[in-house]
Amino acid sequence: MGKHGFGVDIGGTGIKGAPVDLRKGKLSDDRFRVPTPQPATPDAVAAVVREVLDHFEWQGEFGCTFPAVVQHGMVRTAANVDQSWIGTDADKLLASATGRQPLVVNDADAAGVAEVRFGAAKDQDGVVLVSTLGTGIGSALLLDGQLVPNTELGHVELDGHDAESRASESARERENLSWADWAARLTRYYQHLENLFWPDLIVVGGGVSKNADQWLHLVETRTELVPATLLNNAGIVGAAVLAAERHQH
Repeated sequence: MGKHGFGVDIGGTGIKGAPVDLRKGKLSDDRFRVPTPQPATPDAVAAVVREVLDHFEWQGEFGCTFPAVVQHGMVRTAANVDQSWIGTDADKLLASATGRQPLVVNDADAAGVAEVRFGAAKDQDGVVLVSTLGTGIGSALLLDGQLVPNTELGHVELDGHDAESRASESARERENLSWADWAARLTRYYQHLENLFWPDLIVVGGGVSKNADQWLHLVETRTELVPATLLNNAGIVGAAVLAAERHQH
């Protein structure tokens, strides 16, 4: 694997990217961000991805996160982007729009890989569950550092509800929950996942992990629960790593 890679993070509000130092797991330049086009159709988003790559004059392969299930480059769901993405071959679309070789992956999966390689779960063997709390709940499941892609654990049913509709950061804001009330819901959620997967470590990411000291200690689990450390850069770093590794093979 070379020393530098490139990652792009496609989100509901912004598309950002940067070159990545693959040995340190850090950005090697400031992120460049462009607002996500509205509507966020495949062609409109692809044009912005090209703009981000051109900004850095990056010519090599690149990794790209996407807020959906991505199976072998094919987008299967569309939670926070335009419905026209469903059934789109994102790898093919971005290759043709940018003239470079992409690897498109689920956004939580990319963040999970970054946390296991360089962040809160570095050197952790066994089963690691990385959970991102935001508009919804993203998840990444890794075994001995290897990703099991597209686990949609935000959508497990909990007490008759889709878990993310009750326990996501947006649910906390929408219902104006206190940290303690929200932590009680997270306790219920993470205990449920513990009983399904028996992880060795749970890493909690998403913007709210910046305030982990307000609520993380209130969540009761038998598994060690730690805040993510790469925060907003995790998707970019993880996507760059996965793209560089695939290019190696």
